[in-house]
Amino acid sequence: MNATGVIVEYNPFHNGHAFHLEQAKKISGAETIIAVMSGNFLQRGEPALVSKWKRAEMALRAGADIVFELPYQFAVQQADIFASGAVSILEAAGCSSLCFGSESGSMESFHQTLSFLEEHNAAYQERVRVHLDAGFSYPKATSMAFLDLNHEGELVDLSKPNNILGFQYLKSARRQYSSMELFTVARKSAGYHDEQFASDSIASATSIRKALFSKNGEIESIRQYVPETTYQGLLQYKKEFGGFHHWEQYWPFLKFRLVHLQPEKLRDIYEMEEGLEHRFLSAALQAQSFQQFMEKIKTKRYTWTRLQRACVHILTNTEKTEMPNKPLKADYLHLLGMSKNGRKYLNRHKSELKLPLISRISSRAAQQLQLDIKASRVYAMGIDDGRDRTIMQKEVNQPPIMVD
Repeated sequence: MNATGVIVEYNPFHNGHAFHLEQAKKISGAETIIAVMSGNFLQRGEPALVSKWKRAEMALRAGADIVFELPYQFAVQQADIFASGAVSILEAAGCSSLCFGSESGSMESFHQTLSFLEEHNAAYQERVRVHLDAGFSYPKATSMAFLDLNHEGELVDLSKPNNILGFQYLKSARRQYSSMELFTVARKSAGYHDEQFASDSIASATSIRKALFSKNGEIESIRQYVPETTYQGLLQYKKEFGGFHHWEQYWPFLKFRLVHLQPEKLRDIYEMEEGLEHRFLSAALQAQSFQQFMEKIKTKRYTWTRLQRACVHILTNTEKTEMPNKPLKADYLHLLGMSKNGRKYLNRHKSELKLPLISRISSRAAQQLQLDIKASRVYAMGIDDGRDRTIMQKEVNQPPIMVD
């Protein structure tokens, strides 16, 4: 059985994601779609709207066949490490191709861009250093350096979020000598950061979340932008847990962690560098909300995303020794769920998987999944009235979701 892979977060799954899955199957000719999905905390340093189990179920009901979790050590990371972990999982799962969404929509442009930057690497790195020294963040410095060199303007625009990730998927696949063929689908209608609904049926996840957290916050307002299975899943989650997860729910816990820790201990936390601990501590004593806190610590040098990731690592007490300092490969395949077709694929290819398959949390598996388990326990704290236990227990008791 031929499989194509997708790398996703589904926060939440919407019509644009459904279009991507349809196109991925069509372009690749694959019979099976395997998704690698971030867990309860995401690449931009945010808690997922709903748990990884509910997001996996939404994906399976809308066209995915197998959902593996992208481990915390890769999920809450900068683009190159995020991509490296995800690509390694798809390769280990036996995917013959990888299909990603991009603003570019041209795979040839991605190949040309990678060749161009490899040829001009010395000049590129020098321009990055110049912009870093000028006080710009690393993502901004790399984007500006690329524009400095790309005078003809025929290559991929690496200032666009999906292009950035797609470029890193290609780099990771080449670095890992992956046998997968890469395809890209042009992002349709809504841009990644669009906060307003842009069409009759396609909207960004950003605009959907904004609508859900608005004053009215009615799920009905997003109904036309998501599959019916997502709509019903969101209704069910809100009824079961009283709402959706967002940073303000975790602010009291983050603030406690910050005012409790000594600066030297805070420096041990992953992504806390260059004196950030003092800035964080000072802001925590003044801020009354997470939004206020972020506004106080934001600088030109550090992106909002970079600072949010540091906040997640403080919240989960993830130290530098627990995280990779360079792109690495995943150690296991944590199965969150599968369709009937997905079960068929795993039954046929289980002996060919290049990494251990974890479907239940045993004592041995728990040791491998320590960061993921810890992150899920912290994530559950955003739910009150004793319902947090349900999410905590699911981490160790939940078998893979089966969707027919």
